[in-house]
Amino acid sequence: MKLFCSVCLCVAIAMVALGCASVGTNPENIYHPLNYTEADAVNTELQRIESLLGENSIEALWRSVLLKNSVESSIKESVETSPIADKVSEIDDMQKKCADKAVSDFNAHIEKKEYVNALSIMQSFEAIDASYVLQLGIEKAELEKLAIEKLENENTVSDNFKLSSAVDGTVTVWVDRGIAIQGGMGYADRVIGSGFFISGDGYLITNHHVIADLVDPKSQKYSKLFVKLASDNETRIPAKVIGYDSLLDLALLKVEIDSPFVFSLGSSEDLDIGDTVFAIGSPVGLERTLTSGSISAKDRKLSSVGNVFQIDTAVNPGNSGGPLIDKKGNVQAIVFAGMLQYEGLNFAIPVEYLKAELPILANGGERKHSWIGAFGKPKKDMGKNIGIEVLYVMPGGSASRAGLKEGDIITAVNGSEVKNNDDLFNIFLSLLPNTVVTITTSDLDGNTKDLLVYLNERPKAPGYEVYKRDVVANSFYPIFGMKLETLSGSKKYTIGELVNGGIADESGFTDHDPVEIGKVIFNDDKTAIAATLYTKKKKSGYIDVAIGLTAQLDNQYYF
Repeated sequence: MKLFCSVCLCVAIAMVALGCASVGTNPENIYHPLNYTEADAVNTELQRIESLLGENSIEALWRSVLLKNSVESSIKESVETSPIADKVSEIDDMQKKCADKAVSDFNAHIEKKEYVNALSIMQSFEAIDASYVLQLGIEKAELEKLAIEKLENENTVSDNFKLSSAVDGTVTVWVDRGIAIQGGMGYADRVIGSGFFISGDGYLITNHHVIADLVDPKSQKYSKLFVKLASDNETRIPAKVIGYDSLLDLALLKVEIDSPFVFSLGSSEDLDIGDTVFAIGSPVGLERTLTSGSISAKDRKLSSVGNVFQIDTAVNPGNSGGPLIDKKGNVQAIVFAGMLQYEGLNFAIPVEYLKAELPILANGGERKHSWIGAFGKPKKDMGKNIGIEVLYVMPGGSASRAGLKEGDIITAVNGSEVKNNDDLFNIFLSLLPNTVVTITTSDLDGNTKDLLVYLNERPKAPGYEVYKRDVVANSFYPIFGMKLETLSGSKKYTIGELVNGGIADESGFTDHDPVEIGKVIFNDDKTAIAATLYTKKKKSGYIDVAIGLTAQLDNQYYF
């Protein structure tokens, strides 16, 4: 079973140690908003929208709406006749052109039965202008049903359910990677995991890391995928990967047989610490193994997004992808990781995450996640979370273009309440990138505003994207939790603000400490960073000291 790499910062440090040489501290080009009071700027944006139209009608439509809003606002605020007043009709024509193209794309998705992609366009229309939805000729409820229709099968849990009967609904997942050579000797190279059926016609769930070699375009191994039923450990049944999500470590497989037992996806919100749960799988290849234990914790942050369960249920290599069920046989989570050197310290993915993105996995291929290019943490008032306070907005990102600013408090997305980062992630989980949403923000005085925001594809390392597209004084705020203000020279700063509980805060820095940036390096895949800082920390008696800070470049506070 794989150990989740983010459980220990020392992994990041080790990766950084293998990184490249130092890099520059400022990008060559930083996005600056266009001044839409000038005709040339409007023309430039219209040309950009036109170029986007063929490849991405929704982004083009979103940008045309933002452009119109900006131009109308500039005209309204102008005390004289605006030089861009005659551009409004041209922008209106472009917006209609974009909407017509989006309708055409919608119809093409329907014809190809790509219902999830069609639903993304409908959701964008709802946020931008509900009247566009009338042109689509189908109700949202019907479209949502079509998106999940292939997986709608009644489970086989009955009133006289016995735990032993659930074992028949599990499989051993084998990835045969041929022969590996080590020390001049050949041996069978294979990955063994577990899985469980969620439909009567052969759809089943496992972990992404079990089948990772099959979907990794960089892998040069020739791998074969098959499963073995719990009731027949000799017959190899060919399987294929339908969809997969490396971030949440989930994968949807398909075998061409009738499922002997179909699991029901439960609701882990009903679980509490101490509740009894059961894991079924094939530890070290031993099929039909059921172990019991309890929920140790419900909010462990071992991944860059969302929470996972900590369980003391016995799991071992080979349990990955197996179901964690309650006494009634409902799947409450998917086993995905354990720490072999620590007894009873194992982890599982809450079933809500699977339920939210199951239509997207069924749509096929790699599941991409969404982000808007911002960073923030829960804002508290009277000890309660009231939303996410935006601490940083990346230049040129969709949040920046939409008008989201530092200090804004996100309270809702598409009308659904947001109190913390988990709420935001759960909403994004059911949405595809290339969707427009309405984000509601407020301030402490109660003033609210709605922003149209386009969901971009979440990069593998959001922190690296921030570093590339902003000056170091700004990028270190989300990366290390220190906002730097220029003191003198290109690499000398003073700390203007710290993120509570951030890396800089926990390393003993305080406001107004002077900082000079030395070497900055990244590991090979740009998922971790190390920086050498020279400082005179107040907490160290203002003694000159060199400090090395390391950080992973993805966590739950990037969104």
